Amino acid sequence: MSETLHRDERIPDAMVGMRLDQAAAELFSDFSRERIKSWIKQGVLTLDGAQARPKDKVYGGERLTLDAVLEAEARWEPQAIDLEIVHEDDDVLVINKPPGLVVHPAAGNPDGTLLNAVLHHCPQLAAIPRAGIVHRLDKDTSGLMVVAKTLAAQTSLVEQLQARTVSREYDAVVIGVMTAGGTVDAPIGRHPKDRKRQAVTESGKPAVTHYRVAERFRGHTHVRCRLETGRTHQIRVHMAYRRFPLIGDALYSGRFKVPAGASETLKEILREFPRQALHARKLAFIHPRRGETIEFRADLPDDLLMLLDYLRVDSEERA
Repeated sequence: MSETLHRDERIPDAMVGMRLDQAAAELFSDFSRERIKSWIKQGVLTLDGAQARPKDKVYGGERLTLDAVLEAEARWEPQAIDLEIVHEDDDVLVINKPPGLVVHPAAGNPDGTLLNAVLHHCPQLAAIPRAGIVHRLDKDTSGLMVVAKTLAAQTSLVEQLQARTVSREYDAVVIGVMTAGGTVDAPIGRHPKDRKRQAVTESGKPAVTHYRVAERFRGHTHVRCRLETGRTHQIRVHMAYRRFPLIGDALYSGRFKVPAGASETLKEILREFPRQALHARKLAFIHPRRGETIEFRADLPDDLLMLLDYLRVDSEERA
C-alpha cells in the first residue's frame, strides 16, 4: 500500500545555521526524523532542486521540494486498544483520548500508543505519515483529537493548523483566583537548562493563548483556553507564566499550595491528583472533502468533574 506525495516549503530566516535534516523535520513535522533523513539521502527531498546531505547547513530562503512514495511504516504495529470514537467518515477520525495514553511511539513508549490503536482500527493508515496524526495531546491531557484517513485529508488538516483555522478549546483548572480572562502572547521554546520542559523565551516560536474564567473557587479557577497556535505544552507553559499553573502539573506548577482552611480531603485530592487538569473540550475544522466547518465537543472526564465538585463544596462551605 503506497501513496505519492509532493510538497514544497521555503526555509525561513529563523532556521539559518540549522542542519538540513533538522530544518526539514520542523517544516515537514508530520513525518518522522528517520524518514526525513532517508528521503534526503535518496534524493527525493531536495534543496533548491539539488541533492544535499542531512548534515548540510541551511542559510534561509532555500526551497525544499519533496517528491516521495509513501510506503507503510513496518516498525509500527497495530494493537487492539480501545478508542472512544466521536466521529468517523472516509476522510477523518475524531477521537476522545483518555488521560494516560501516549499519542505517538517514542523511546520511552515504543508501543501501546494512540498511533498503534488507530493502525488496528484503520490498517490503511500505515501508508500515511504518522498514521494520519496531525496534532498531539500530552500523555496526561484528555480530550479531542482528529486523525486524517487519507493523504489529501492530512495535507488539508496540516495546512489548516498552519493557517490557524483549526479551533481548539480546552478546560483547565489552575492554582490561584483569576479576576478576569485575557490573552497570553509569548513565544515558547525549549527551556535553556531542562530539555524536558518548555519555557517562554525570546528565541521561541510565536504562541498565543486566549483564556476566560468559567468558575472561580477560593483558591483555584476553572478556565477555558483557546489556542491560536499549537506549541508543545502551550497552555501549561502560558498559564504558569501568568502565575496560574495547572493543578497536578508536576513539571510547571512549582511548590504545592492549598487554600487556607481546606479540608483534609481536599488537601489529599489536590496533592494526589494524578495529572495536569487539562481537557481538550472542543474541536472545529473545515472538512477536507466537504469544505464545511464541523465541530465536536467532549464532556469533562470523571476525574475533573470530581475535582471541580470538591473545589465547589470547599468554596460553599467557607463562603
